[in-house]
Amino acid sequence: MIVTEKLVYESELGPFEGTVSWSNAQTGPRPAVMVAPTFRGQSAFETQKAELLAEMGYVGVAIDIYGQGKRASTPEEAGALMAVVDSDRPLLLKHMQLALDTVRQLPQVDEAQIAAIGFCFGGKCVLDLARSGADISGVVSFHGVYDPPSWAVAEKILASVLVLHGWEDPLAQREATVALADELTQADADWQIHMYGSTAHAFTNPLATARADGMFFNPLSADRAWKTMRDFLVEQFA
Repeated sequence: MIVTEKLVYESELGPFEGTVSWSNAQTGPRPAVMVAPTFRGQSAFETQKAELLAEMGYVGVAIDIYGQGKRASTPEEAGALMAVVDSDRPLLLKHMQLALDTVRQLPQVDEAQIAAIGFCFGGKCVLDLARSGADISGVVSFHGVYDPPSWAVAEKILASVLVLHGWEDPLAQREATVALADELTQADADWQIHMYGSTAHAFTNPLATARADGMFFNPLSADRAWKTMRDFLVEQFA
């Protein structure tokens, strides 16, 4: 059975609240996968992904990047919350590092086998974690945003990187995608970028319907991307 519990963790940055999911049919430490949220903040969408990861035999942790109780119900609220950390990328990295430190200490987790996936703004979050030189197995960005941080990227990116990208994504156009590939190459990263045609931003989200704005669900691309992520995690945790 999959168990999901609230996960509250704190530091001088304040309290944060996510969820942790695992199978109680397993015993002993196992690999963990952090799930970084969209710009709306941690929600049922990310918790569902964490539970799917738990069904695969991992510990799925839907992390919080804004702080406990800071969630958006409208795009305007989400934009305001995102702006706080997007304009202060060192702070965003601290939030990601705190989540990583928290996950490493969970009793169900093998601290040597941790990966992170992220959706939309969460894709930027996990890419920044990799850029910092964090010693984790891998990161996966689903329709993420690729602009580099204000701080110096590590000379060597240790995490393997998988980028799952909609070719028509207006928030990550082809120039930004090529620039990301160049950046990862310069940092000697093990990287892959998979591009999906007729696919734009938010392609994994069934509630995304703003086709005119380049944000819409594509079930075929979403299914392909999830399968690619699954194979990537198997490889990283081998």
